Amino acid sequence: MNDLIIFLSNIRWQDVLDIALAGYLLFRFYVLFTGTYVFRVITGLAILWVFQRITVFMGLIVSSWAIQGIMAVSAIIVIVVFKNEIRSVLQAKNLKSILWEFPVKAENTPIEMIVESVYDLAHTRTGALIVFPGKEDLEEIVQSGIPWGGLVSKEMIKSIFWPDNPVHDGAAIIEGDRVKEVGGILPLSRRDDLPSYYGTRHRAAAGLAENTDALVIVVSEERGEVTIAKGSVVSRVKEKKKLADILQEHVGVSKKQSNHLRKRNLELSIAGLVSIIFIAGVWFNFTSGMDTLITLEVPVEYTNRNPKMEIFNTSVNTVSLSLYGSGAPMRSIRPEQVGVRLDLGKAIAGPNTFTITQGDITLPPGVSLKNVQPSIIEVVLDIPVKKVLPVQVDWTGRLSEHLILKAVELDPKDFEVVGGKGVLENISTIYTEKVSLNKIEKSGSVVVKPVFNPAFLKTSSGLDAGIKITYEVEKRSNSTKH
Repeated sequence: MNDLIIFLSNIRWQDVLDIALAGYLLFRFYVLFTGTYVFRVITGLAILWVFQRITVFMGLIVSSWAIQGIMAVSAIIVIVVFKNEIRSVLQAKNLKSILWEFPVKAENTPIEMIVESVYDLAHTRTGALIVFPGKEDLEEIVQSGIPWGGLVSKEMIKSIFWPDNPVHDGAAIIEGDRVKEVGGILPLSRRDDLPSYYGTRHRAAAGLAENTDALVIVVSEERGEVTIAKGSVVSRVKEKKKLADILQEHVGVSKKQSNHLRKRNLELSIAGLVSIIFIAGVWFNFTSGMDTLITLEVPVEYTNRNPKMEIFNTSVNTVSLSLYGSGAPMRSIRPEQVGVRLDLGKAIAGPNTFTITQGDITLPPGVSLKNVQPSIIEVVLDIPVKKVLPVQVDWTGRLSEHLILKAVELDPKDFEVVGGKGVLENISTIYTEKVSLNKIEKSGSVVVKPVFNPAFLKTSSGLDAGIKITYEVEKRSNSTKH
């Protein structure tokens, strides 16, 4: 378990991206070539590769060599024999269809067939009246219908409305994928707002739509137009796609289509998961025998410091080490086995610059250093001293013209500061945080903190106590006389 945790902790984001990208490419290969002979042959080659890795693991030299030779020859055969099939799959209209679109098998659904049939009838100016029931029963409204029960097809719809067919003037009722009735008589609409050129078919469609939740399609033999009626709306439909969308919304997706869609989504999900697992296995197989690169953040330790001096500031506290080695040592590496130590034996008071070398880094056997960032560190050392410094308010802005700052008191008035001797020699005052005069309208007080510059200075108590500023203002007297 610990080995697994160590292995997972050593995986870089580049490795995750590598596996994800290669897995997606394998998944796209499945999407594009599934069901073809190429896919079956490649699947066989993948199985051969698995057996070849098993023979290598078991030390079966001859068997491994033989399988590897078969795979090499088979790969060439696939490219030569199936080049036409591969070209036909990859001859896409755009890059999108190769990289992320999912090809859908063409299926002549009833809706598609109905739409095609309707516009074929419109093209030949053959009148038609087709009813798609909703949830309401039409048995009491549609009269004289002849039971039919045939499967929906383009030929059937065209034959029903063929001008020499006795039932061509009536309505055909379609439920699911079957024509339930033909020759039905629909109630006529009595609306006054319908166009004057609407004939009996259009008024029959409007009449049924007004009284039920059915959707009715009308094909005009005079104008070759396709019109739909639903509710109180009667409108012309010029595009096949729009008519298909309207029908789809009215009848909904069939159970068979839903099951097919769920099955297809499940199949693609399993294929994606298998692709990632397979590529992860291949990645592990390759990296287990090759040099592995990892990056560790390691804290910097300082040794041999002059006991009279203290470290007041450093440019960084940790460095990033890029390490490489064979798979096994890199997977078993532990953070405590890696260290960075800088020798301060020759450091002087003030700023010091150190360059990290190989000798400053401790590594376990089998692990080598590739890079260190940053490689240069600045360390400020000095003899610690204490100094009492007065506090001064850092005012900003201006008082209102009618006010005068009469008195200011600070509590405390000074601080005992601890810092490097060289730094404190050049500091005579501690300033407060900025206090805005613009906001002062009357006498009062405010508590602020001291501002230490450089930031590594601190009070002798170790706490940055607040400074209470009590100020007194008064109104400016008007000395102008008239």
